[in-house]
Amino acid sequence: MSKEREEFGELIKFTFAGFLGSLFLGWILDSAGVRKNPIGEWAVRTLAGEGESIMEGIFALKKRISGSAGSLAQAYGLGKLLGMVFPWVADFGSRLVGIDVYGWEGFYIPYLYAMSDQIGANVAGLVYMVRKEKSLKRGFLSYVKNPVMLTSLLVILIVPVGLLTARLLGFSPTKNLLVAFETIAANLCWLPPLVGVLWERRR
Repeated sequence: MSKEREEFGELIKFTFAGFLGSLFLGWILDSAGVRKNPIGEWAVRTLAGEGESIMEGIFALKKRISGSAGSLAQAYGLGKLLGMVFPWVADFGSRLVGIDVYGWEGFYIPYLYAMSDQIGANVAGLVYMVRKEKSLKRGFLSYVKNPVMLTSLLVILIVPVGLLTARLLGFSPTKNLLVAFETIAANLCWLPPLVGVLWERRR
């Protein structure tokens, strides 16, 4: 098994562990009658949308500390860790200024939890390729030829459309389990690593 294939496989495991954690926490909070609570929803969304980012970031840092040679999977994981803080600020800031985070106008909240780390991963992947190729042009050409990076870009662009559509049709995450389900549905971060595994198999 190639190094990249093994590492992308690890990233997929991290993602689904985060999904299960968010569903379990959402069920506990709903059972306790804790609903529409900013802290509770922050925790549920963080696990559903970014739980894997914490573990992926630790994975990438451990590889760096151990002196392991850099890889696309490691750059991807580190980028996700760096991209996970912004939605926390946007979420609490939106509530402070009075935006209805349960209505259509708050559709970007689950998007940021699910995809800000993916955006970070995508940027980190591009930077990794530019450094590896020692040329902006060759790095960009490697990026557009790489199925992992293109899949990542695709989910970044598609997810907000789906979230906005669902909110306009009346979906409102007023329970913690709904918060978890919405964020899980938006979190297609498992697709790029899966493509990475399949791509490495074909190679």
